[in-house]
Amino acid sequence: MGVYFLVVAFSYLIGSIPFSYFIARACKGVDIRKTGSGNVGATNVWRTAGPAAGAAALAADAAKGVAAVVLARSTGGPDLVALAAAAVLAGHSWPVFLGFRGGKMIATAAGAVLAISPKTLCAVLAVWLLVLAAGRYVSVSSVAAAVSLPVFMALFKLERPYIWLGVFAAVFAVIKHIPNIRRLAAGTEPKVGRRKQN
Repeated sequence: MGVYFLVVAFSYLIGSIPFSYFIARACKGVDIRKTGSGNVGATNVWRTAGPAAGAAALAADAAKGVAAVVLARSTGGPDLVALAAAAVLAGHSWPVFLGFRGGKMIATAAGAVLAISPKTLCAVLAVWLLVLAAGRYVSVSSVAAAVSLPVFMALFKLERPYIWLGVFAAVFAVIKHIPNIRRLAAGTEPKVGRRKQN
């Protein structure tokens, strides 16, 4: 039980490392929390610090999810892996190092799902790309992909802990995107290829 606690706690700390914050600081000298949408995530880094910085933030955030799953899998089974993945997502969204103000967990979730089930990630990524191509809203495509996650996990017959992980990720991804949903309703949500008007 003590090992489980250590793995989950360490996974949370891995998730709490604010790579997007550090990359935006290093590349543009800005506090990502006070720039653009204010979200500490790869999309906001992309918009405020450029594509290279955004890609680096995306890769780093995804790597956190991979690292947590690999760590847990070396110690336990699906129950521990799912708990560690949930912890790394919580750390990314509510990081202790940034006063519990973090990102929206999409990139980190993608990394965790990649390590758990690559075919599930491929299916979810297809949903993300199709919705993005149709509407050009990153937020809408991210929510659609998150909601599809537990569905694909069930269709691919993953173990029950992973399906519950998918439900957890879907619910909190929607909650974290509530500001985007409000901007969509107001017609102020930026589309891909269009700068946000302040």
